[in-house]
Amino acid sequence: MKNTFIRTAAALALMGFALPSLHAQDTPAPTEEEIKEAKKIGYSPYPGQDFPNQVLFGETHLHTSYSTDAGMVGCTLTPEDAYRFAMGEEVTSSTGVPARLNRPLDFLVVSDHAENLGLSPAIAVSDPDLLKNAWGKKQHDLVKSGTEGALQAYENWMAKNAARDNPLADMPEMMENYWKKIIEAAEKYNSPGRFTAFIGYEWTSMPDGNNIHRNIIFRDGGDKASQVLPFSQYDSFDPEDLWKWMAAYEKKTGGRLLAIPHNGNLSNGLMFDDQTYTGDPLTEEYAKRRMKWEPIYEITQMKGDGEAHPMFSPDDEFADYETWDRGSFGPQPKTKDMLPKEYAREAWKRGLVYEAKLGANPFKFGVIGSTDSHTALSTAEEDNYFGKVSLLEPSAAPVRFEEVVAGRPAPKGSQSYASQIGAAGIAAVWARENTREAIWDAMARKEVFATTGTRIRVRVFGGFDFSEKDLLRSDFAKNGYDKGVPMGGDLKKSDKAPSFLVRALRDPDGANLDRIQMIKGWADAKGKTHEKVYDLAVSGGRTIGTDGRSKEPVGNTVNVEQATYDNSIGAVALDAYWKDPDFDPAQKAFYYVRVIEIPTPRWTTIDAKVFGVKRPDNVPTTIQERAYTSPIWYTPQ
Repeated sequence: MKNTFIRTAAALALMGFALPSLHAQDTPAPTEEEIKEAKKIGYSPYPGQDFPNQVLFGETHLHTSYSTDAGMVGCTLTPEDAYRFAMGEEVTSSTGVPARLNRPLDFLVVSDHAENLGLSPAIAVSDPDLLKNAWGKKQHDLVKSGTEGALQAYENWMAKNAARDNPLADMPEMMENYWKKIIEAAEKYNSPGRFTAFIGYEWTSMPDGNNIHRNIIFRDGGDKASQVLPFSQYDSFDPEDLWKWMAAYEKKTGGRLLAIPHNGNLSNGLMFDDQTYTGDPLTEEYAKRRMKWEPIYEITQMKGDGEAHPMFSPDDEFADYETWDRGSFGPQPKTKDMLPKEYAREAWKRGLVYEAKLGANPFKFGVIGSTDSHTALSTAEEDNYFGKVSLLEPSAAPVRFEEVVAGRPAPKGSQSYASQIGAAGIAAVWARENTREAIWDAMARKEVFATTGTRIRVRVFGGFDFSEKDLLRSDFAKNGYDKGVPMGGDLKKSDKAPSFLVRALRDPDGANLDRIQMIKGWADAKGKTHEKVYDLAVSGGRTIGTDGRSKEPVGNTVNVEQATYDNSIGAVALDAYWKDPDFDPAQKAFYYVRVIEIPTPRWTTIDAKVFGVKRPDNVPTTIQERAYTSPIWYTPQ
């Protein structure tokens, strides 16, 4: 007791309270028994907590000059530049424009293409080994001749790449050299607790020009990643072969990998197909392997939004957002039967039917967003958009707005339209700490969400025992984990209808929120799939009808000519408790949350004001940015 008094008195004295004189020799260290007593008190509630307690925003899909389709069309920035930019530093773009993020990202994956990795920087330095290769020297000379030559070299490379004809097969040392540089850059800038620099790359499979690309994310450091070379489409077009390579890596190194597919809208029905790449029927074993290696999907990015398509969601007025469905990069025209196999919501619905048939769901994935920028600048904001490739960086040049492919007029029927490319998106994860391990693990368990470029914060829990009062609890998150599951989780059979707790907060520097929605998909006893959109919370005192929808739009404060808006409408934060009013305990179902902002100017509208040029006629003047959470699945078994 005496020691406790002395230590307390000493502390109070330091704060300016007049207490009897105390001397250091009178304040011995606490005894073992006193330490035990202190531990019993357990005053701080946080030492024992282990659930995710913060949102981290980042990018899992960014290209630098090490990617041939970036370096050959103007990008000069390196992986080091990309990491510095993501960390908040000012960087001069490839066209000489000073660039900086409004706020730093928390993590970044430089995902340069595996195919002829390093060809562009090798050309830039006139690498002697490259010049010994006849094809390599020809492309080198074209690039060095100027812009027209560089575009021709790019087209030559694309033709080889599309045919899976590796023109530098006799030069594996080039890939080795630049893969080593990528690893070194990630190791240099990885700062646990502050910024996470992941090691990764893109497997760019494009059979017949159709997109079935995947980004490969390493949980590990350079000691393990350096033991392999990236698996490319020159090795195989087949995702199952990629998974075999990933399994071999894990067996060899003890490391961990996951793959993130993207742009199913450009796959011509291959991304979420009814058969394997080789034409075999889907099986339970295939479904399990796919979800082991590909637990999440990039649902939104520059080349179109992949949540839903208005053809299949005619009652969803928000389904037609930045839609690209005019054809793939290949020669095949888009047909209606391809579309159900290209969009996430349809894949989730069809996955329920496959689970009933196979015993496993091949499309039970969570979602993130990213940019797929080829400028080395991760810029997803509308007022800070640096284009898809460096040739399309900010300027008044018509090429910024016209239909183009790599700086040239677009062929008829092409999918690459500069003004239709969107400024998007961002990957958001719920994690305990900002480290490779914690963020990768969040991706693996699907506790992630996507935004179209804004930093909306959204949290959702689903369970059978929530009440409306739980929405107001001070320990909201702890209670959510104790009584339910977060986004990406599973609910098992119950006679009770599931209920959900949702909180959403606007981007601190962005637009107010319009509404929170719940999208439910389910499969009936006959295997027919259904969907329904419910408005859970709306801003501005609007009402939600008995059908679960608000008929009143939020309004629009955008001044198109000035490319501005104000937050006089909408809400800073919205929350909701919702219990499924149409629940059938015998039906498989999924639930995901969509949070929508008030209208804001699209990047093309902002550019028109900044550069004094005419706005493109083929794109909207405003957009409503949004966030999509990974689903929570209900399984009646």
